[in-house]
Amino acid sequence: MEEERKIRVAITHGDTNGVGYEVIFKAFEDPTMLELCTPIIYGAPKAAAYHSKAIGLELPLNIIANAQEAQEGRINLLSVIDDEVKIDLGEGTPEGGEAALKAIDRAIADYQEGLFDVLVTAPVSKNAIPGFNGHTDYLEKHLADGNKGLTILMDDDLRVALVTNNVAIKDVAEAITKQKIVEKAKTFHQSLRRDLRVSSPRIAVLALNPRCGEDGVLGDEEQEVIRPAVDELSAVGMQVFGPYPADDFFGTGAFYRFDGVLAMYHDQGQTPFKALAKEGGLRFTTGLNLVRTAPSHGVGFANAGRNLADASSMRHAVFTAIDVWRNRQNFDEPMQNPLPKLYHEKRDDSEKVRFRTPDSRQAFAPKGERQPETDTEATQRQQEAAGGRPERKRQPQEPAANVTPTEAAE
Repeated sequence: MEEERKIRVAITHGDTNGVGYEVIFKAFEDPTMLELCTPIIYGAPKAAAYHSKAIGLELPLNIIANAQEAQEGRINLLSVIDDEVKIDLGEGTPEGGEAALKAIDRAIADYQEGLFDVLVTAPVSKNAIPGFNGHTDYLEKHLADGNKGLTILMDDDLRVALVTNNVAIKDVAEAITKQKIVEKAKTFHQSLRRDLRVSSPRIAVLALNPRCGEDGVLGDEEQEVIRPAVDELSAVGMQVFGPYPADDFFGTGAFYRFDGVLAMYHDQGQTPFKALAKEGGLRFTTGLNLVRTAPSHGVGFANAGRNLADASSMRHAVFTAIDVWRNRQNFDEPMQNPLPKLYHEKRDDSEKVRFRTPDSRQAFAPKGERQPETDTEATQRQQEAAGGRPERKRQPQEPAANVTPTEAAE
């Protein structure tokens, strides 16, 4: 039997003036990485050579023109830029932003052709790409499959999702609505189950205002928006709790008791995550058909070309993308070929015939002879022909003594 091919991991090179190439090369410096996946770096050969020389790390690259040429056991670099890229290490320039965007656009086009399995993105500078509001927003718009993305910051102990992302503080309160909280929480809940295989997720929802608004003194969003959203989610069987004041929630370590935390805005989620997360923290975009991860750090202009960047976050981003892809396959597989419903589930007379046990007198009567129906059998046959089910007499049951309705429900 032919061995299954390794998962193809597309990696965009990010801003060419930052640490993208450095963390990519350091992540795949370990040869065992090639046993897990087939990397395809969407970048520029000359830019790769420049960074390789700057940090003194040379890796054998397989330069290819399209993703179909990618080889297992090799670090493949797909050239998306024909011209030479002007590199100014540590500076945000239009050229660096343009190079980053070309890699993203080519990766999106190749994904839609089914040429790779998961995407890992190196950091970019939003200032260098006009109109760019983050990878999640860009992918959501350009994949155009109707799905809404949700960014999750995660490490081994903490998973934080944001209701609003890349929104100015002055606009946050207006951007938060009950509907948006419910939508984000449901996406978060499904991702915990399907992508991360948490069987029964517990989600904490943070407050917007200090001390949960002090009963309206410091703001009424908790009473008017957040708590009603939590109640709606709880009513459909989700384990969602809150709102909790963010300072006490993280300061007392309460986050350890939950599988996920839903924060209201960027700094409320990002700041404690970066303070508490280990070196391998990463970003994960869920809600889309495409699995996308990224290192949690930024473009790193200050360290560009200095061989100081830590690649552990990039390495964990690759690991997580592979894990999520496999988890989705395992989660979805049982749903693809469901068993047919039995007759008592769909009230189909044709199915009843298959499962009905023949009457012993009819089954063993001599050929050509059948015993006459009893009155009960005739009534039952008429009810079945009419699409109903025979009535069964039930004996009345006495309620248990000294048990209140509440106790019975429990």
